[in-house]
Amino acid sequence: MFAVTATQTDPDDPIKGLTIGEHPEPVDVPEGWTTVTVRAAALNHHDLWTLKGVGISRERLPIVLGCDAAGVDEDGDEVIVHSVIGTPVDGDETLDPARSLLSEKYDGTFAEKVAVPRRNLVPKPAAISFEEAACLPTAWLTAYRMIFDKAGLEPGSTILVQGAGGGVATALIALGRAGGFRVWATSRSQDKRERALALGADRVFETGARLPERVDAVMETVGEATWKHSLSSLRPGGRIVTCGATSGMVAPTQLAQVYFLQKSIIGSTMGTREQLARLAVFLEQTGVRPVIDRVLPLAEAEEGFAAMHRGEVFGKVVFTI
Repeated sequence: MFAVTATQTDPDDPIKGLTIGEHPEPVDVPEGWTTVTVRAAALNHHDLWTLKGVGISRERLPIVLGCDAAGVDEDGDEVIVHSVIGTPVDGDETLDPARSLLSEKYDGTFAEKVAVPRRNLVPKPAAISFEEAACLPTAWLTAYRMIFDKAGLEPGSTILVQGAGGGVATALIALGRAGGFRVWATSRSQDKRERALALGADRVFETGARLPERVDAVMETVGEATWKHSLSSLRPGGRIVTCGATSGMVAPTQLAQVYFLQKSIIGSTMGTREQLARLAVFLEQTGVRPVIDRVLPLAEAEEGFAAMHRGEVFGKVVFTI
């Protein structure tokens, strides 16, 4: 089958580890698993991190990249693939210490077919296209959980989204707006700030700018570059919800701001299968749709990887098969 794989890793030049071509189809599918014929798959920073050698060992290469997919199962049903492979702990598979995402231990979704546990399949609403549905399992599910679960806020609260432009950030803006929150966003790029306003942000600011007032919660995906600003922009008793650190993993923290002002730092990783199913219904009911930067055939995947690597993406890059 045709697939996009990681065959080597390089922290400085990740794209050179990208291999596009023939790869064996899934065989010896484990009991309780099934195969999905992929119609669309979405690119994530996770895929770039893999090519950089983060979170994967050389012994696992080559491996098919990709966490997200929508397609058709063996019964002919249109489905969305939940990419977290694990045993639920108190109903939450992300709490399984042995959990993994597709493309970490098992081949991912950038292929004509992908093997997954049957329980990981979520019905795709007919109103949502395969391309839109492919955006949901990682970036949009992460954003959904951050806002509606981890933030602990009521509609009408103000949230700050750092780094408008990425897949999670654009999802946070769109979902926050639809959920009744006042959404502020930051970006170094004037173009991305303007696009964030068009997407539904109430106000936009340059990265690091002083805000007119402190916010109820900060949605953090950037990490080191924005961490100080995130902490200082938060009201007493507010929460930073962090799901990633694209600019760096190590950020100094003024601990007095945390304990004296009773601020909370909440980690969030992906979401559950049930949350993915509810997210799909939320989109169906509200009319909200993922922002797609570009749609490319899988054979042209290198263009999408290169654009993400250069930081030239607003929303999601989707590959069609």
